[in-house]
Amino acid sequence: MTTEPTGRPTAGPATEPATEPKGRPGTVTYWLSHAWLGTHVEPGVVLEVSGGLITGVRTGAGSPPPGAIVLRGLTLPGLANTHSHAFHRALRSTVQVGSGTFWTWRETMYQVAARLTPDTYYELARAVYAEMALAGITAVGEFHYLHHAPGGTPYDDPNAMGAALIAAAREAGIRITLLDTAYVAAGFGSRPSQYLKPDRHQMRFSDTTAEAWAERASLLKGDEHALIGAAVHSVRAVPAAQLATVAAWAQERQAPLHVHLSEQTAENDACLAAHGCTPTRLLADHGVLGPRTTGVHNTHLTDEDIALIGSTATGTCMCPTTERDLADGIGPAVALQRAGSPLSLGSDSHAVIDLFEEARAMELNERLRTRTRGHWTASALLRAASADGHAALGRPDAGILEPGAPADLATIALDSVRTAGPVPRLAAETAVFAASAADVRHTVVAGRHIVRDGHHALVADVPAALAKAIAALHR
Repeated sequence: MTTEPTGRPTAGPATEPATEPKGRPGTVTYWLSHAWLGTHVEPGVVLEVSGGLITGVRTGAGSPPPGAIVLRGLTLPGLANTHSHAFHRALRSTVQVGSGTFWTWRETMYQVAARLTPDTYYELARAVYAEMALAGITAVGEFHYLHHAPGGTPYDDPNAMGAALIAAAREAGIRITLLDTAYVAAGFGSRPSQYLKPDRHQMRFSDTTAEAWAERASLLKGDEHALIGAAVHSVRAVPAAQLATVAAWAQERQAPLHVHLSEQTAENDACLAAHGCTPTRLLADHGVLGPRTTGVHNTHLTDEDIALIGSTATGTCMCPTTERDLADGIGPAVALQRAGSPLSLGSDSHAVIDLFEEARAMELNERLRTRTRGHWTASALLRAASADGHAALGRPDAGILEPGAPADLATIALDSVRTAGPVPRLAAETAVFAASAADVRHTVVAGRHIVRDGHHALVADVPAALAKAIAALHR
């Protein structure tokens, strides 16, 4: 066994941010100069917040009530980053040198993964999650497969790396759904029952069997701050006979289940050669698809695949900035949604962390492919970035500004060089098609300011924290 260092906070119960008094009594009032209420932008909205929840919503308030916290700009429900690999943030710019494919990019990713420890992963993830908070993200789905020490040796705490991620999100002030990922094999073999053993890079990802994965994952404990979900890394990384084990684990716990699906044509070709069917059909045949399941990417699908995903209400998480960065292709998001698949968004490899860019990229990619405009309204794209993303992460009550919902908010400026000019009733269109993460002025989680006037309340210098954590991995 390998003992992990102890120079970081442990992943215990959620704590209040240091800038807010613990157990703050009474009701906090927020006045929103403009708020997106799911279908339209409303001026002058008052939110009453108590116990981390919205307890009242009042429109028509032309000026702030006495004592209200004022949020000027357009306030949205907090955004949900449905798909993240926190350590990929250390690859930004490094992987932009030269040419190649997803598979050559993966070799660089392995090199960074090999250098991480629980402590360095905590430092990096804390900075990355703080960057997300600055971008208006209040919840992240962390697709976590970096489980063990190099060579595959477990830490004394077999979930030390997952605990580091949970602690990092808490210290950065955002919610996390830890999607603990089953990663057993390196790929398909020459027969349906044969899979390749993990290589030296993948050993620290692998629990050797799905049953061993389930035993380790069962030790993880969630709370209000951190939900525990499951993931199948891909059909090439979990043998077909073991897929049902992962699906049953998630079903028993009513937990979210995510899976990388048909990101690459090479994966489809290998699955067809090994099993005579597409990855989607393989997942369907082993009970993986369903309303608590989200397929990530869903890029290269047949018509039958789309029908299977839609008829089972399996979700789709599109990650356009990563899909274009890795030259993956453009997924059939319109067809999937029409078939019944809810859409969410993720920043995945963190080429950028900006859900406004992800939302507009989904629409603009479709425009390029079809040479027609207007496949989604601004409100539909904001729902993908908020309510539908939170639902995919196991928080179906989040992502709306209504009584009973978590008081998670993101406010963007309407007077920056990108957003100034349009009439306020078109502020949702401005947010999607012009704003960027740099326009976020306030982020509120459970009714408490995490980002105030563009400054993170818990991580004093986010750029410096990112630079330090990334430099430690490239020495």
